[in-house]
Amino acid sequence: MRPRTDQSVDEPGWGPLARYIIAATLARTSDGGAVVAIVLMVTADGGPGWLAGALGACITAPHLLGPFVARRLDTARDGRTVIAAASLAHGTALAAAVLLYPHTHPAVPAVLLVVSGLFGPLLTGGISSRLPAIAGHGQRRQRRAQGWDVATYGISGTVGPTLVAALAAWASPATAALTLAAGCFIAAAVIRFLPYAPAPGKAADVPRPIRTLTGILASGPLRRTLYLTVTVAFSVAALPITAVAGTPDLGVSASAAGLLTAAYGLGNLAGSAGVMIRPSRAEADRLTTRLAAVVGATLLLTALAPSFPLALAAYAAAGIANAYFFAATLAARSEYAPDNARGQIFVWVGALKITAGSAGTAVAGALIGTSLLLPLLLAPGLTLAATLLSSAERHHRRRGPHPDLPLPKAPPSEQTTRAPGTGRTGGRAST
Repeated sequence: MRPRTDQSVDEPGWGPLARYIIAATLARTSDGGAVVAIVLMVTADGGPGWLAGALGACITAPHLLGPFVARRLDTARDGRTVIAAASLAHGTALAAAVLLYPHTHPAVPAVLLVVSGLFGPLLTGGISSRLPAIAGHGQRRQRRAQGWDVATYGISGTVGPTLVAALAAWASPATAALTLAAGCFIAAAVIRFLPYAPAPGKAADVPRPIRTLTGILASGPLRRTLYLTVTVAFSVAALPITAVAGTPDLGVSASAAGLLTAAYGLGNLAGSAGVMIRPSRAEADRLTTRLAAVVGATLLLTALAPSFPLALAAYAAAGIANAYFFAATLAARSEYAPDNARGQIFVWVGALKITAGSAGTAVAGALIGTSLLLPLLLAPGLTLAATLLSSAERHHRRRGPHPDLPLPKAPPSEQTTRAPGTGRTGGRAST
């Protein structure tokens, strides 16, 4: 399948992409740093650890419900309005929860944080769904822009918690959380200045969330992208846990685990820069499988590293590999998703990825008390198993009588007529 490009009333260039980078970084910094701010706020106020964890979960758990609010991205006349409103709602609910926490029962900020978290997926996968219309025509432009998108995730994942920690130490955790909320308000304003992209069709032509998920599972490239993304997210999430637990075997103190996670983060940024400088021209479906295998191999290196310097190199390599892999999954979502479900598909994959990452951290934490070797080997084992399944699927497709199914067609009454060149190569299907 050839990559699809979208037309916008604005000419592609650095201006729209720069605005996208600013908006995405601000919104995702708020989404990524909010949990740290809430946990610090509760503990600084003398609250119990279970309450801090519960309120933090109120932000992260609703991400799984993101696909059920994401349909609006594909039905709205102007998707920018939807994402800007989500950013405003996320920031407003977060600020209200922080301001009300000292004066009300914890149930009140808990409800507000659930509302805030419900809009989080629109600030991650939802914003990414706008990128194809901004990047311009051609595979090289699209994939270079996807490298920038990966960088915004890396920057926000690093800057968000660091900013929160610094502001909490200088002023207070509440000040840190309100600063994150202010970032959401600025992001909403910048989002309104992104290029306009018309709706892909009538609202009746846009599938419901469960039908979209069924369509993902029915499409070979999207199905493989989904389970590879989920498996890699689950596996990579074990790295912070194993970094702390493995430092004694490397002959260093537990505090050195921060250097290992920093090496991973720097590697991730270096990998995203590599995608920007030299985007791959390979087919996205094959590329995700190959890069998932590379991620699995680097995870194995982190488990087998005999010394701290080699462990640093292995963690950096894992970060580089994961950045390339993430960019490939963005390319796959962009190139294989039908126009009338693109926003939902981005959010579905993103929501399940975040859920898998949380599960990976929890499982690694549970297993580490039994055996350090178990999570160290489980992560690369699962990733490499998923890549083998992906390769076997594709090989079976080539030899079998039927190719991978596209997303299922809508009933005749719901089908739309699209201009040539706006659908996917190899057949168009409306879900």
